[in-house]
Amino acid sequence: MSDEPDWAPLTGFRVAVTSARRADELSALLRKRGASVTAAAAIEMVPLPDDHELRVHTEALIDQPPDIVIATTGIGFRGWVAAADGWDLANELITSLGKARIVSRGPKATGALRAAGLPEEWSPESESSRELLHYLVEGGISGQRIAVQLHGATAEWDPFPEFLDELRAAGADVVPIRVYRWHPAPRNGDLDQLVAGIADEKFDAVSFTSAPAVAAVLMRAGEMGIEDRVLTALRTNVHAMCVGPVTARPLVRLGVPTSAPERMRLGALARHITDELPMLQSRTMHVAGHRMEIRGTCVMVDGVVKQLSPAGMATIRALAHRPGTVVCRADLLRALPGTGTDTHAVETAVLRLRTALGDKNIVSTVVKRGYRLPVDEPIAAAQ
Repeated sequence: MSDEPDWAPLTGFRVAVTSARRADELSALLRKRGASVTAAAAIEMVPLPDDHELRVHTEALIDQPPDIVIATTGIGFRGWVAAADGWDLANELITSLGKARIVSRGPKATGALRAAGLPEEWSPESESSRELLHYLVEGGISGQRIAVQLHGATAEWDPFPEFLDELRAAGADVVPIRVYRWHPAPRNGDLDQLVAGIADEKFDAVSFTSAPAVAAVLMRAGEMGIEDRVLTALRTNVHAMCVGPVTARPLVRLGVPTSAPERMRLGALARHITDELPMLQSRTMHVAGHRMEIRGTCVMVDGVVKQLSPAGMATIRALAHRPGTVVCRADLLRALPGTGTDTHAVETAVLRLRTALGDKNIVSTVVKRGYRLPVDEPIAAAQ
């Protein structure tokens, strides 16, 4: 018989993936670590060769070269050059940009610039837009024409409004180059179900790999009339895990707590979720001589996964909310899915819960009062 545990670091946790690109890769990384994953692309990209606005701005920069170029993302800059190549304008675009001072927000953008034969003047080690802005403003940009390659926008939403505004406030003539243009995924599809799941707290975490995906989720929540519920969930029990600070910015503005890995990479995000989610969204205690950890969809007793029904999970959560304290049947009834008025449902739920946990002593009966978890020693509580 194998001594290998029947669980992985994310066993019992539910993660929503909103990525439009590389969603399968991120989902596979999370599932490999034990998570239950629901994926729905929040946005659909406008094909760059069909983007009339991008072509107009590209031709304008060829006719009037900028003084400064800011590259914010590697894939965005490469996409811009590829689109220009499709219009037979790539050589002219590179020649025009080569006359400018060029700054890059991070190593991926730097790599794309160098591949195009455009060495950067400077790039912040922190990959921070704020540090990049400080560098330019300190050097003086009044009267300078600055082309800023942005990574996503719609008519209703701009990913870098303060960044562009502060460049203008310093006297620059700013030309936004919106390389990624997108629109939200179609209505009444997978995105709607995912957004409703966030509102209903059916996930323990939701991952975001782009600020446009954040915007699309919030916009769809507003269209569905559940924006307040989605924001409440994201501020409490559904943890927003972002690939980096730029992605997190729309949530931070709304007072939503976020977390991100130190490196803005997909693999780093998967590892970050693996490390952080169990600390954020689990509750561990000693009960009746057992070590019990409550996760999103299961309970682990002495390191063994115990799969519970929705009613069982609701019951154990209600009891764990007040460990060691008697919880009356009426309170437990209110916690059960599909609340009715018959307290017999509580007795049935407790009986099935005890069976699933494998030791009836984990949930003790207090005659005529209710039920309790006989806690030995609390270890940790995070939720």
